[in-house]
Amino acid sequence: MEDPVIRIPPYHYVHVLDLNSNVTRVEVGPHTYIRQDHERVMFAPRRMVMVPPRHYCVVLNPVARSPTGAVLVDGAGQARLRHADLDIRLAQEPFPLYPGEEIQQGITPLQVVLADTALRLRALLDFKDEDGNKFVAGDEWLFEGPGTYIPRKEVEVAEMLQATVIGHNQAIRLRARKECLDRYGTRRVTGEEWLMKQVGAYLPGVYEEVVDVVDAYILTDKKALHLRATRTFEDEQGRVWRTGEEWLVTQAQSEAYIPEVFEEVVTEVVVTTLGPRQYCVVLDPVGPNGQPQLGQQLVVKGEKSFFLKPGERLQAGIQDVYVLSEDEGLLLQALQTIKDTNEEGTEVTRRAGDRWLARGPLEYVPPAEVAVLERRQAVALADNEGIYVRDIRTGKVRVVTGQTYMLTEAEELWEKELPPGVEALLAEAHGDTRGMDTRVHSFSSPDVGVPQRDRTRAVTYQVPHNAAVQVYDYRERRARVVLGPELVVLGPGEQLTVLSLSAGRPKRPHARRSLCLRLGPDFCADIVTIETSRVRGAGAAVTFDDFHKNSNRLICSAVFGFDEGGRLREQLRFAPNGLVVTSVDIQSVEPVDQRTRDALQRSVQLAIEIATNSQEAAARHEAERLAQEARGRLERRSGQHCDRPQVKLLQGLGLQSTLITDGTAPLNLFATARGLLGLAPPPEGSTPQGPTL
Repeated sequence: MEDPVIRIPPYHYVHVLDLNSNVTRVEVGPHTYIRQDHERVMFAPRRMVMVPPRHYCVVLNPVARSPTGAVLVDGAGQARLRHADLDIRLAQEPFPLYPGEEIQQGITPLQVVLADTALRLRALLDFKDEDGNKFVAGDEWLFEGPGTYIPRKEVEVAEMLQATVIGHNQAIRLRARKECLDRYGTRRVTGEEWLMKQVGAYLPGVYEEVVDVVDAYILTDKKALHLRATRTFEDEQGRVWRTGEEWLVTQAQSEAYIPEVFEEVVTEVVVTTLGPRQYCVVLDPVGPNGQPQLGQQLVVKGEKSFFLKPGERLQAGIQDVYVLSEDEGLLLQALQTIKDTNEEGTEVTRRAGDRWLARGPLEYVPPAEVAVLERRQAVALADNEGIYVRDIRTGKVRVVTGQTYMLTEAEELWEKELPPGVEALLAEAHGDTRGMDTRVHSFSSPDVGVPQRDRTRAVTYQVPHNAAVQVYDYRERRARVVLGPELVVLGPGEQLTVLSLSAGRPKRPHARRSLCLRLGPDFCADIVTIETSRVRGAGAAVTFDDFHKNSNRLICSAVFGFDEGGRLREQLRFAPNGLVVTSVDIQSVEPVDQRTRDALQRSVQLAIEIATNSQEAAARHEAERLAQEARGRLERRSGQHCDRPQVKLLQGLGLQSTLITDGTAPLNLFATARGLLGLAPPPEGSTPQGPTL
C-alpha cells in the first residue's frame, strides 16, 4: 500500500513485512498504523475470521501455541507454524490468520445427528479423547444420535447410518464385517449372519451391515412351509439340523414363520384333503423318527386333511374308493403276505402273488400290500350270445352262453382269431359290410379292411332256411354240417368252412365266397359261347330278312332237329358231359365277326333313316294337300262377299281370310280393323259403310 498511514478498523488485521528482517507480523485493529520505510503492508485490512455458535472451520498450517494459548515465535520473531497440520476452531472470539495459516474449510455448521441415526467414524491418527479413551489409526466406532458431532482432526466421518425399522412379522438379516460383539453381547465372527426379529428401529453396530429385510411366511391350515438346512445349525428350540436335512413347518408350530439364516425355503406345501369316499397312497412315508421310510407305502383314507412331509409323494394322486354293485368285482393280487378276510368272513392268509376276486356290493379301499389288477363287470348273455373264457391255470378255453357270468380270479377272456375273409363274410351276414365287396376280395390279402369285432364274444352265424354250413373242429379233427334255419355258435377250436363258388354271366370260377350252400331248387343263367355248324348252316340257307322274321323257328329246328316222323324233337342231349338242352330262348342275334356286325349296324341305321324320311315326305304331302283344299274353300267362300267394301278393305289390310266363316264375319272383321287403325268402334245397331270407314 502506498499510503504510509493505515487505519485498521475493529476486528480487522493486516500483515506487515519487515524488509530488514524479512519477518511478517500481524497488526490488528482498531489501530492506526504508520508504515515505516523498511516495511511493507501485504494487503488491505481484512476482516477477522468469525466463527458463530454451532459452527466451525478448519485451519491449515496453524500457529503453535503455548499451554496458556499464547502464539509461539522463533528467535527472529516469526510465528511458528505446525506445517501440514490442521486445527479445527469452534465458536470463539474473532481471530486473525497468521502468516502461513490458510482456511482449508470455511465456516461450516456442526453436523446434527438425529435419533435412529449414527455416524460411523474412523480414526486417522492415534489419539486419546477427553474421556481418556485411546484410539488407534483404523479404529471405527459410532456416534449415535440425537446429538451434535464435534469434529476432530484425527477422525473422519466414513458413513452415515440410518436405523432399519423392523415391522411385525419381519426381521433383518445382518452380517458381521469384522469379529465383534453385537448389541446383545453375542460374539460374532467375520462373515457370520444372523437375524434380528425385535420389532422397532434397529441401528446396526459399527461392524454390522444389513443384508436384507426378511418377511415372514403366513401359515394357515391349508398352507405349510417346506424348509431345508443349508448348513448344520441349532434353531431357537435347541434342535440341531444337519446340512441338507428337510422338515415341515405348519400353523401348529407358528402362524407367521421367518426362516433362519441357514434355512432355505424349498416350496410352500398345499394341504391334501380327502373326501369321505376318497383315499390316497403315500410313497416313502416319514416314520416316527422323522426320516422317510424308503420303499414303503401308506394308505390314507378320507375324510382327512394332511400335509405331505418332505420326501413323501402320492402314488397316483387322490383316488376314489371302489364302490362295487352286485354285478361288479375287483381282481386283486397280494404284493406280500398279509392277513385278509374272505367273503364268508373267515380270516385267510394271502401269500405274495395270490389273486382273488372281491365281489360287490361293497366299498373297497385296497391296502398298500394289495394291487388292483382289474375292475370286472358281469356279462349278461342271451341264449344266442356267448363269450370265450380261458382258465389261466390249465389253459383250457370254453364257451359260456345264456347266463350272466363274471370271470373268476383264475379266468380271463380269450380272443378268437378268424381269417380276414371269414371276418368279412360274417360282417356281410350281420349287415355290417362297411363298403366292402366280399364277393371279389382275396382271403389271403392282408390289406383287406375287416370290420372290428369284439373277439372275446362267441362267433355266431345264422344259417338261412334251406341252406347248409360246414363247421370244422381243428382240435377234434372232425367236421359237422348244420342245416338251416339254425344258429351256429363256434367253439374255441371250430372254424367255418368257406365255399368258393362260380358266379357271374358268363360263369367264372372262384367268383363268389360264401359260408353257406343253398340247397335249391333254384334257377341259374349263363352265357356259353359255342360254335355249331347247325345254326350257322340254317342261317346261311335263308335270307337275312327271313332269318330275322323266323329266327326262333329256324334255330330251334337247327338245334333239336326232326325225328323220323318229321316232328321237332323236344330236347338235345350231349353224351360226353350229360348236358341236356330242353328249350331255346333267343335273347339277341349278333354276328360274331366285328366287320359283319358293323356293316349290319350301318344297314339297320340306313333302313331306319329311309323309313323315317319316307314317313316325313308322306306327312308333308298330306299336309300340303289339306292346305290347298282349305285355301280353295276359303277362296270360294270369299267370292260371295267380294262386293262388300269391308271385305276389300280387310284384304287390303292383309288380315287372314280364314276369319271369315259365316255371314257375320265381315262385321267382326270390320270392328277388328277399326281397332287396328285406332278408330272408335261404331255405335250399336249401326251398319258399317264404306265412306264412314
